[in-house]
Amino acid sequence: MRYPFLAGAAVVVMTAALAACGSSSSDGGKEQAAVAGPAASSGPAGAGPGSPAPADPKASPTSEPPKIPSDELTPATGTFSKKQKEYLADRVPKGMDPAAVLQTGQETCDRLTYLVKVDRDTAVGAIVTGEITDAKPAVEHLCVQHEDLVERASAGYPDGTYEDKQLRAGRYRDVTPTRTCSWQITGANGKDLASGSSDDGKRTAITIPQAARAFTSTGCYAWLPEGDNG
Repeated sequence: MRYPFLAGAAVVVMTAALAACGSSSSDGGKEQAAVAGPAASSGPAGAGPGSPAPADPKASPTSEPPKIPSDELTPATGTFSKKQKEYLADRVPKGMDPAAVLQTGQETCDRLTYLVKVDRDTAVGAIVTGEITDAKPAVEHLCVQHEDLVERASAGYPDGTYEDKQLRAGRYRDVTPTRTCSWQITGANGKDLASGSSDDGKRTAITIPQAARAFTSTGCYAWLPEGDNG
């Protein structure tokens, strides 16, 4: 048997319940927000679960990772020579294979050896510009036959602007200049002492006099000292 009046009553009850929920949803939401708001913002920042731990005020953001002590530098097989250990000293971060760091230094030496065979000035220029990084420690301990390259490079100039105490008077020649190579040497009060460009890509020699106060080079790659400058 069906009871139509019960179905009608159920509809009335459900309609009333939905109306009650609708009328209180906005107020209830506000009450929940009011309750949740202070709870979320209370307490010190970063103190809640899942928040990152506060930074150590003593920690330096630029500090280098700890290095493996020299007496603990051992390869997986064999041994390091005295010169190899000297190169690796204070250069191997903990957790890194010393042999991998040593290989980097040996690759630097191999590259210098190759460039010297091609063109000695190019090898020196690669050191001057930083194209070959960490050449000095590698040469000092692993390939001393290239010491003269590092010494000459220390007196060279990569592209850029140099002023006053950065300048060393003498004769210089550029290395592998581009067709947009240009330079300028100025003295006191910005007086133009010498300037020029090389639109044919040919190498050029210049003289930086004692009176020079600034030297600017663009597109010339590097300038190496000639004769006794180095």
